[in-house]
Amino acid sequence: MTGSDRIGSPASRRRVDYELIASLVADGARVLDLGCGDGQLLAALAHDKGCIARGIEINEQAVLACIQRGVAVYHGDMMEGMGFYHDQAFDVVILSQTLQQAADPVRVIREMLRVGRTAIISFPNFGHWRVRLQLLFTGRMPRTPLLPYEWYETPNVHLCTVRDFRLLCDTLDLRRVREIFLGSPDHRIGGLLANARASLAVFQVRPGPVPVPSANDGS
Repeated sequence: MTGSDRIGSPASRRRVDYELIASLVADGARVLDLGCGDGQLLAALAHDKGCIARGIEINEQAVLACIQRGVAVYHGDMMEGMGFYHDQAFDVVILSQTLQQAADPVRVIREMLRVGRTAIISFPNFGHWRVRLQLLFTGRMPRTPLLPYEWYETPNVHLCTVRDFRLLCDTLDLRRVREIFLGSPDHRIGGLLANARASLAVFQVRPGPVPVPSANDGS
């Protein structure tokens, strides 16, 4: 792999959430990326951290891009693909900006934590203040850089907020190991009022009923 495949390099399509996710993955970890796209994240994890990287992707062109990067990828549905792996086959299972597109998010998360010891999940926060203002003042479904679709063509069927996801973790008895928030594409913010301030959220979760303390869940 060349330097252009590394996360954040000028020659690659920069995804800041990839950089945040990579910071949560240990060197040499066994990693499965669901909806891995063109394999940019997995290729970088394999190159920079010596990870054993595997992906699942349904888009044929993206699968071909993965193969060109040397990434091992299963072409198909992510639930179907995870079904081929035994319990705890991976140290980390990643779901990056895809949770809101899943038909059954709870089933996906449970399966992630069957095949993996920990899960890293990123998603656009529908509680962001810009989203709220758009809905309030236009009366229409909001559009943002992370949610660019018109309501009639969006693949996003289960949009959620930071607070929604925290409550879901509590309901499923999941421990929130780490929470990372971006207020804008390049600006990391703290957890205070994250439900209103964060445009993108990254959660690292694992089984266990002890959530991390939150500075403010109610915004």
